[in-house]
Amino acid sequence: MRADVFLAMLTFCFVSGVTPGPNNLMLMTSGVNFGFRRTLPHLMGVIVGYTVMVALVGFGLAAIFSRVPALLPTMRWLGAAYMLWLAWKIAHAGPVGEGETRGAPLGFFGAAAFQWINPKGWVMAISALTAYAVVDDYARNVIIVALTYFVIAFPGSGVWALLGSSMRRALADPRVARPFNWTMAALLAASVVTVFVE
Repeated sequence: MRADVFLAMLTFCFVSGVTPGPNNLMLMTSGVNFGFRRTLPHLMGVIVGYTVMVALVGFGLAAIFSRVPALLPTMRWLGAAYMLWLAWKIAHAGPVGEGETRGAPLGFFGAAAFQWINPKGWVMAISALTAYAVVDDYARNVIIVALTYFVIAFPGSGVWALLGSSMRRALADPRVARPFNWTMAALLAASVVTVFVE
């Protein structure tokens, strides 16, 4: 991959990875409710799961979707339903102290599996692969794109978990926690719009 193409791809991967989306909103909410340390398995599941998804899509999983066209829309609808369920749970969560006793953070495998039904993740993966992997040595470039996402995901998504963790004290107050939870739930529900946009 040429240096100019790599730089463009790196910029795309960073911007698409650090901007708000289901993963980052969920990581921030987990940081608020459980702290950064307990959110680390969730963060690592996002990083590893998304890297594997990008590589598998790049190496031919997309061919399955072309042979079974109903599979991808079905996964999108399942992802939308799951995100709406998560939004409902976030909206009805209590203050931080209550969250610690009533639930558990999303784990590594749950977060990794979520990547397969995350609409923003699919858009990012397909956009990066079609824009940057097809320029010369395709197989090598798929690996470069996947590894780039792997490297930038920890700071790009980790900052969201840290941001949430830094707000824990303020959000122990129910008067602050309630509007925060409803706002985060509304943002997560709004991100479902990507399911309906090709």
